[in-house]
Amino acid sequence: MMKFNKTIKSKLQASLKATVIASIMCGSVMANTVNAKQPNIIFIMSDDHAANAVSSYQSRLSKVFKTPNIDRLATEGVRFNGMYANNSICTPSRAAILTGQYSHTNGVRTLADPLDRKKDNVAKQLKNAGYQTAIVGKWHLKTEPSGFDYYNVLPNQGDYFDPKLKEIGKKWKNGQMGGEVYPGYVTDVITDLSIDWLNEREQDKPFMLMIHHKAPHGLWEPAKRHENFLADVHIPEPDSLYNRGKHGPTDAVIIDGKAGQQFGSSVSRRMEGRGLVTRMLDETWPTGTLKLDSYDWNTVVSAAYQKYLKEYLRTIKAIDENVGRVLDYLDANGLTEETIVIYTSDQGMMLGEHDYYDKRWIYEESIQMPFLVRYPQAQSTKTKNVGKTTDELFMNLDIAPTLLDVAGIKPPKSMQGQSFKSALLNPEQAKGREAIYYRYWLHMTHHYVPAHYGVRTKTHKLSFFYGLALDANGAMPAATPPYWELYDLENDPKEMTNLYPEKSSASLKSELKKVLNMLKQEVGDSDEMYPELMAVKAEHWNK
Repeated sequence: MMKFNKTIKSKLQASLKATVIASIMCGSVMANTVNAKQPNIIFIMSDDHAANAVSSYQSRLSKVFKTPNIDRLATEGVRFNGMYANNSICTPSRAAILTGQYSHTNGVRTLADPLDRKKDNVAKQLKNAGYQTAIVGKWHLKTEPSGFDYYNVLPNQGDYFDPKLKEIGKKWKNGQMGGEVYPGYVTDVITDLSIDWLNEREQDKPFMLMIHHKAPHGLWEPAKRHENFLADVHIPEPDSLYNRGKHGPTDAVIIDGKAGQQFGSSVSRRMEGRGLVTRMLDETWPTGTLKLDSYDWNTVVSAAYQKYLKEYLRTIKAIDENVGRVLDYLDANGLTEETIVIYTSDQGMMLGEHDYYDKRWIYEESIQMPFLVRYPQAQSTKTKNVGKTTDELFMNLDIAPTLLDVAGIKPPKSMQGQSFKSALLNPEQAKGREAIYYRYWLHMTHHYVPAHYGVRTKTHKLSFFYGLALDANGAMPAATPPYWELYDLENDPKEMTNLYPEKSSASLKSELKKVLNMLKQEVGDSDEMYPELMAVKAEHWNK
């Protein structure tokens, strides 16, 4: 078991102190450079695109699937290996990216929570500083976009073919209501509209354009041109698709009869590690259900995985093509040297690991966001900091303060994130967070994932699955058995062995619980307002 040379708590305190000092110094620098030319910003975000499905991350999938246009941003910029969502689900992560705040602060904790239009956000800040601001594509925050000079967004999830979009200037209707039909495939349409806006913008002003793709969110419908893509290719499978090892809770929790009775047979099968196959057998996907000659269990698992991955990757193929269209447009119009381009996703995605799909879990594949940035200023430095990577820890709520920082704007105090501009300029020397705080609120809804929170340090992860709906909007009310998980990320990066039950982990558990408590205090997410949660903690915190 790895021993800490000094406590993570002292490191975190030092990091917080350094952040305050850096902020003061940064404010001084900004005051002197506010009149410098402000860069354009293009922020491209997909939905549920796992880092494992971007070939520059060199996962098992990169052997058979390439994303050359997205990879170009890594070659000409910086690839972040440690960018994480604070709450791995679409609406809360998008709210965190815009506001620079944790879910409990901005009020968007679940899919059912609307974003308050009065909330400050990165678009409002940039607009006030003279930027033109626009967003095209997926919005998914229920209320009408605010802070944007132009928007044309999908109602709720939107459709893959002939999508409706709701354009500024027309009466806004919340949810899935409203919109005009645009013929074509949604990824192409979103890019078409984005390029149209670039052509029509005011040429003498800097701009921020957010291009938000629906893909690769399920249910997956590829463009007609990609229907047979990968048809004869065997997609490499994760080892944990068949063997979960000591991953997850103890058997006593997995087969808990009370939970099974309250949530039905589907939860029992998923909690036994049959999530992917249950999805394939219980629901009809756009291209139909599994038809096999043999229903041997491993045959079924493999077929379900191959079907899932091929449909998923086919939708990403169109995203990569359209990222290329945007980069080509910048080249053709002389904008490359003055435009920051970012590619990311609102969270990660489980691609069969541990026989899981979807996101929500605190596991690496779910919370890690692909994040690639081409920053022209880095290319102009003497050291040419391009084609570099950083393993430092950052969060989605750090994105808004960073965009403001590179634009020469001091982030407002309401933003809880920290700028990582230094990582864009010198990725190998920059310092990130000592730990991140994660919380999933939408207890047992849709995919039977219990409510939980936890801490991820550079070397370990501790998670508390408290299993309560509390007052989370849309969460299922019935409680599930509480349990803990602990992983050694240095020696067990695929999170196969839960160390929490081991007696040898006692000192490590104690140390990480102190860090978790300190982070909760620092970010203002107190459990004390929930008596039922405090009762669960009293019983299980020291077990």
